[in-house]
Parts: sequence; structure tokens; C-alpha cells
Amino acid sequence: MSNDAERSAILSGYAPPPGVRDEMLDEEGRVKPAWRKLVAHLQAASPQERERDFSRGAHYLRDAGVFVRQYEEGASPRDWPLSPVPVIQPTDEWQALAAGLGERADLLEAVIADLYGDNKLVADGHLPPSLVASNPEWLRPLVGVKPASGHFLYFLAFEIGRGPDGRWWVLGDRTQAPSGAGYAIENRVASSRSFPGLYRSANVARLAGFFRAFRDGLNAARQEDNSRVGILTPGPMNDTYFEHAYIARYLGMMLLEGDDLMVEDGRLLVRTVSGPKPISVLWRRLDAIWADPLELESASKLGTPGLLGAVRSGGVTMVNALGAGVLESRAFLAFLPRLSEVLHGKPLTIPNIATWWCGGEAERAHVLANAEAMMIGPANSTRLPLEPEPGAVLKGDMSAMGLDLDAWLAAEGRHLVGQQLVSLSTTPTWENDVLKPRPMSIRVFLSRTRDGWQLMPGGFARLAASADDPSAVSIRRGGSVADVWVVSDKPLPEEEARVRPDEFFVRTSPALLPSRAADNLFWLGRYAERSEGLMRLVRAYMSRLPESPAGGSPLMDAIETYLEDRGVETGEGVPLAVEQAISMAVNSANQVRDRFSVDAWSSLADLEGAVGKMRRVVVPGDDAASALGVLLRKITGFSGLVHENMYHSTGWRFLTIGRSLERAMAMAELLATFGEWSGPHGGFELCVEIGDSVMTHRRRYSVTASRNTVIDLLALDVLNPRSIACHVSEIRHQVSLLPGAQTGGQLSNLSLLVQRLHSELAAHTPQSLNLEKLNELRQAIGQVTNEIHAQYLG
Repeated sequence: MSNDAERSAILSGYAPPPGVRDEMLDEEGRVKPAWRKLVAHLQAASPQERERDFSRGAHYLRDAGVFVRQYEEGASPRDWPLSPVPVIQPTDEWQALAAGLGERADLLEAVIADLYGDNKLVADGHLPPSLVASNPEWLRPLVGVKPASGHFLYFLAFEIGRGPDGRWWVLGDRTQAPSGAGYAIENRVASSRSFPGLYRSANVARLAGFFRAFRDGLNAARQEDNSRVGILTPGPMNDTYFEHAYIARYLGMMLLEGDDLMVEDGRLLVRTVSGPKPISVLWRRLDAIWADPLELESASKLGTPGLLGAVRSGGVTMVNALGAGVLESRAFLAFLPRLSEVLHGKPLTIPNIATWWCGGEAERAHVLANAEAMMIGPANSTRLPLEPEPGAVLKGDMSAMGLDLDAWLAAEGRHLVGQQLVSLSTTPTWENDVLKPRPMSIRVFLSRTRDGWQLMPGGFARLAASADDPSAVSIRRGGSVADVWVVSDKPLPEEEARVRPDEFFVRTSPALLPSRAADNLFWLGRYAERSEGLMRLVRAYMSRLPESPAGGSPLMDAIETYLEDRGVETGEGVPLAVEQAISMAVNSANQVRDRFSVDAWSSLADLEGAVGKMRRVVVPGDDAASALGVLLRKITGFSGLVHENMYHSTGWRFLTIGRSLERAMAMAELLATFGEWSGPHGGFELCVEIGDSVMTHRRRYSVTASRNTVIDLLALDVLNPRSIACHVSEIRHQVSLLPGAQTGGQLSNLSLLVQRLHSELAAHTPQSLNLEKLNELRQAIGQVTNEIHAQYLG
């Protein structure tokens, strides 16, 4: 295909609506300089090459577990809707945007400092008192409370769009707990994989420096050298939890929930397995109203009692300050242009979308006269004008409400705003192997650093689902997202080294482990091992089923009873109990997702997906035995990734202890049931098979499996990774390395219990470890679990 023909094919039908600015084309319809490398790259690639490249990015996002949560009953998460074609912005334009948004950030800081301080803006008539007082994010308990750091705002997001005249407009301010920065990073990784060669040569500004500067700024805000920076999340049920976990892992910060924290003597502390430790900077991803059930929303189960007390005493710096969400109100957009004049003596460099608060007579009359060009909606809403909620009116259409617009504005004016409907610029997206224009907005991020406000060199673009419906710039309404590339026409300078070669280096101590995280890691180890144990049991049953006599056999009957006691239905090919055990492991891992690599998480998600598919199609017998073999290989793959690649910190120790406790306890139960002379014929061989020790048994013992050989190999042989003795030794070793294993030269209760268990087991022979002793051993292992909970996890 010729270059001209390819150009025609790629740009076929690319026609932005009349009067709308396009990001890729200039007024003459020519490709802008910043876009030419991308267009040339697309032209040079064949359809197969483009599909292959774009699939790389999509596969990365699926493997990383980036998805859109859907709340409809029975709905499954859907793939992250990344448009492979990035939005491209020249560096000089982005720098101008950074300067203008920095001014806006300073204005917002000044406004909120006044609202919770001297309140001159209301007293002098620049803000209506009712507008502030009626805002649900206006938190009266924080009036007069100054932040410990002196700043209310640290991390901001602005929703921006470009109008037909080429000017950027702010569509909304995000000051509460701005989301999207983590997704921007994932979009960047995916887009760089979709355009690997182009990305390296296109002089795209990197994102890492932005986050590093923000992290350094937060660390500088700590009040004590031994205190930490934490990220406060509502938990895994929040629709942006993936981002919270991703950012925590990316920045190396603790991801905390409200229950992880406590307040003591005006200080904020995190409950860890090493005892309470100070937190002096908390980046909250939780709406302020839920932060403290004592003084704010009493029904909150997400916050920390007494948190406001720590804020008042200056014991913690909140990012952003509690109460900052008041600035997100649509109505504030009506007053910010004037407040800029009052506070800074100049107009906003980057204006916000034209907004009128309908509480004033003149403003109400203007909205009424121009209603056909407006969205009219709740004043305290934080939605964008392109995302009207139920009860909002577009273009003056009151038919759905059955009211008269004039009467509605007169009666409810102080609760309403009118906002000008704007035509957003369009940007290309890839559809049916051609470029198509789609309206777009960009969420950009601004962080406070030690050198002042810094704008992320990129962002999170949202694209409408169709060219004629700009109101669909929403993922949940079928829109898509795109990476934002800030490109330079010159090679980017290499980042300076952060540490000089001769600088003194000190290895830092491992990060603190919150008790909740330790608990979830402990149970992840147990549930993963329990899942594997169930799989081995069911596989052993299913492999014997085709050759089992029609009336059954003592061994098969015993296995059925053993499985049924554990909630396993033997009539199912892949039993529900196996799926449930895996789901419990996934749930525990999800609670501490920030502590797992992409590979480990992908492995576990793959296992969960595989067992769900198999349950629908696999039938009992050889088919089930084969399917369970596949699942066993998948779960051992996950275990291998975790145990071989995860840093051996305190968290890994709890996971390992949980795994060893579960395996030791399960083996004791198995031997007590099938490892006795009184058990059914074939029980010894069953134990060896489930213990994955068939080859070892053949090599170690020249006789057929007997009680002595089975007990020796699966209970007492410390070199066998499936034996009770091996895992009791492992538990003893890991417990000895936990915080508080010794105090003042004396062993803790847990250490004493494990030492006693280890010594007693080591003293046994196959003959002395009878059924009674096996049952006592199983109970003693259970007591270790109870003591771990009492000392560390309670």
C-alpha cells in the first residue's frame, strides 16, 4: 500500500464537528507538528502490526488487574477501556498550563485558609454565608484549626477542557481526595507498550519525577524522623482501591485503613506487630466526613475515632486537610474569578467554565434568559457540567420535571447554579482501523513539593463514546480513557542522579507492618495452603473413582466422609468448596494488594478465573482429576512467586507461618484418619500421594508403605517439605525472628509454645507417635494459631 493510500485509510472520515477545535489538526486540517511522529508511526505499520502492538497494552492492563467495577447486581468487572492512541500536548503549552494552574492552586489555598480561619470573604460579602453553611463538606468542628504544616492543600486535580477558541477551561476542581493519578501511571505503562519504539524516540516527559518530588515533599513534612507517611484508604470495596494499592506500592508507603490507626495523647499511631508507631503525615483517599466517627459521621466504620483531636493538636498533617472538599462545589466556580481579583489582584490566567449561582436576582435572570445554553443543577454538586445528575436540567428542558423554569429558579435559586455548556475539543481514538475524533477532557494533577506546585507532565484523558454526545465523557456511560503525552521537539535531559557515588549509605530498616496486614498475610498463607490441600484430596478421590466398585469400597467411603466433613460435595467435578477456599485466599490478598507484585497478583487472579470456568464444565472422574492437576500447578506457581520473590520481611514471615501451620495441621488430621492400621486398606498410599511424596517414599524405603514408613516420612522427617516436623521447624524459625519474640532475654508465650511443640515432636519415633499423640499434636498446632492472634493480630 502506498504512503498516500495508507494516509487516506488512517484518516478516512476524520472530520471534527464544525466549530470544534481538534487536538491533532490545525485550522487548515493539517496534522500539528507534535502529532506527526505518531501519525507517521501508524501509517508505517500494517493493520496486523498495529493490532499486535495495541494488544500489548491491553494485555498489560488485564495482567495488572486494572478494571472498571460495575455495581449492577450480578455484573462482572469489565476491562479498562484504554484508547491506545494517546493525547499529545507540546511542552510549551503544558508549561503555560502549569503556571496557570499553580496560580489557581494558590487561590484555592487562600480561600480555604480564610473559610476555616478569619472568614473575611464571607464577612466582606464576597461569598454568601448560606452557600458555605449549606455545603455538606463544610466541617464546623475544624473552624479555627490550622494545619500543622501551615498548608491545607497538597495534592489537587483539575478537570480541564479546551474550547473552540483554543483556550483551556477548568471544568471542575478536585480538592477532597483526588483520584486518577495511579490510573495515569498504568495508562502510561500500557501506552508505552503499545508504541515501544515511538515512545522512546518521541521525547515524552516521564511521570516518575513528579511522584518522586511529591513523595519527598511528604517525607519533608514529617514532624519526627521516626514517624511515617501513610495512605488512608476506605478499603477494597471502594471503586478506586486498585489505585490506592498501586500508589502505595509505587511510592513505598503504608496503605492503611481506619482500624489500623489510633489516637493517643494527641498523636496518630498505627497499630503494628511491633506495637503502636507514629504517623505524622496521612494522605487520605477517604472523604473527610467519614474520617472520625466521634466528631463527624457517627455511622462511619471507615474512620478513626479521635482523628480530629490529632489534627487539632498538630500531631498529624492531613493531605488534603479535612474540610477541603468544600471547594469542589459547583457554586464556588461562580465566585472564584472575583475572589482571584480580591485576593491576588488579578484575573485567573486559566478561567473556569462560566457559572452563575442562582441565589442572586441578577444571576438568576441571566440564567433564565440563557437557559438553552446551560446546564442547571444543584449548587453543591461536584459533578462536571457534562455529567448532569438526576434533577439537573439541560438546555432549559423542564419537561421531565413538570415545572415552570422561572418558578423553579425563584423557589430554589439559592440551591442551584447555571453552567455554560461548552463544546469540548476532539482528539483521535482508534476505531475500526481508522482514527475518529472524540470530545475529550483531561484530569491533570498538581502536587505541592519543596520547590512549590508541580504539574504532572501528563494526565488522565476521558473520551466521549461518540462525536455527537460530549456528555458521555464518562467511563460508566461508555466513554474511554487515554494517556496524555507531553512531548518536546528536543531530546529530554537525563535526570540527575539522586545520590552521589561517594555519599554515605545506610541500609534502612524494613517497613512497619500493620497488624491488619499481618492478619491478612497470615490467612492468605493458610487459605492458599488449604486450597492446595483440598485440590490434592479431591484429585486423589477423582482419580480412583473410575475404577471404584459400583457399591463403593471402604477407602472410597472413608475419603467421601473425610471430604464431606470439610464441606466438599463429591458429586461435583471441581467442588464449590475448592472455589470458596481460593476466593478466601484472593480476598485476603486483595486486602494487602499493595504488598504483591503484578506477577503474583496476576497468578492468583488467573487461578480464580480458571476454577470458575472449570466448575461449569468439568465432570467427576478422570476429567476432574486432570482439571485439578492444572489448578494445582497454578496454585503452586503462585506460592512459588510469593515465597521466592517476595522480600523476606515481617509480612512474609506471617504468610509463611500461616502456610506452615495449615500444612502441619492438615497433615496431622490426614495421618490420624488414614495413617493408622485400623484405617481402610490403601490409606497409607493415599497419605503418601496427598503428601506429594510418592517418589521419595520409594527411594527412602524398600518396603511397601506401612504405618511406620508413612509416619516417619510425613510426620517426623524434617527434610521432607510435606512433613509436620519440617513445618514445625519452619514455624519455630520464623517466630524467633518476629518482633517481641524475646523481651528482656525471656521468650514470649508464643516462642515458648513453639519451642515446646518442636522439642516434643523431635523426641517421637514412628512407634511413639500413636493416634492419641497425633491428636494432641494437632491441638497443639491449633494453640499456636490462637497465640499468634493474641500476641500480634488481636
